[in-house]
Amino acid sequence: MPPVDDNRYRPDALVLFAIALLDAAGLPAERARAVAEILVEADLLGHTTHGLDMLAPYLKEIEQGSMARTGEPEVVNDVGAALTWDGHKLPGPWLVRKAIAETRSRILAHPVVTVVIRRSHHIGCLQAYLKSITDAGLIGLLLTSDPAGAGVAPHGGIASRITPNPLAMGFPTGPDPLNPGAGHTDPVLIDVSMSTSTNAMVKRVKAQGGRLPGPWLVDRDGNATDDPAAIGGDAGGALLPLGGLDLGHKGFALGLMVEALTSGLAGYGRSLQPTGWQGSVFLQVLDPDAFGGRDGFVREAAYLAELCRTTPVAPGRPPVRMPGEGALSRRRHHLRSGVTLPATTMPALEPYAAKYGVALP
Repeated sequence: MPPVDDNRYRPDALVLFAIALLDAAGLPAERARAVAEILVEADLLGHTTHGLDMLAPYLKEIEQGSMARTGEPEVVNDVGAALTWDGHKLPGPWLVRKAIAETRSRILAHPVVTVVIRRSHHIGCLQAYLKSITDAGLIGLLLTSDPAGAGVAPHGGIASRITPNPLAMGFPTGPDPLNPGAGHTDPVLIDVSMSTSTNAMVKRVKAQGGRLPGPWLVDRDGNATDDPAAIGGDAGGALLPLGGLDLGHKGFALGLMVEALTSGLAGYGRSLQPTGWQGSVFLQVLDPDAFGGRDGFVREAAYLAELCRTTPVAPGRPPVRMPGEGALSRRRHHLRSGVTLPATTMPALEPYAAKYGVALP
């Protein structure tokens, strides 16, 4: 499985490599494939902090018993349209894929199906799950938080209390009915953290000795800064909520919404002071046929998307892009030409490959 060149790898080779490592670590085949495919999908979309960069930490968690190899999610509550699981720290990508499949099996009987999961392990990149929902003509919402983690300060604070709490949403579009030759049929794929950055990005930039692109952090004196060394450990400080020092009340409010829909609905959150890497998850899938009709939804979504894309921009500026448009463009390019991984990814996996006797791609 040679790389496409020194810096790019075939996506299928990366999936097989990740499966082999996860299998050697003791993860059953179906679960290993789910984790591998979601991590590589994140790299395809360009979310490299949540792609194969996550594999080494996941393998460590499996070895330490912090990610469960076997078992099934426990049903906490099931009322048809709403289902709650205790994930018992099973692999997050496998649990979320299983939850999506469950919504699909119930969607005809219940046109809005919600699955909440407590004590899932880390679920990776949220956007990596959306296309499987929108390809079926459905609308998907996916939110997650970690009641054992933090990193983000409430608006006005200087110490972390909540996690970045991403919110993702995907919905299908189609050709614009008033401009059918426009050629845009990509779904809209939203994936936004309720903080100015993510813990993973700050950790990467800090390890590289760099600075963030903007003053996205608050130090222990209450000053906004781009220096990742200003937070964590004895340094104090935290990530700012989305909106920064000026408008962070908005990101903070949305972060609280995510906490309520994930840990709150799951009945398992920060008040219990859990430990270890985990996730509270909210998944909701909607069938537009049960509302104003799928044709009407796609018509409106397509028209709105094209209306936004054709917004005038300042001279020399690029055209407006819809959420997910850049990621899907990168995905198509990477499928054709290979995936470029961060320089740290393979070196972190080399010890596991040597330990388990798995050939590097």
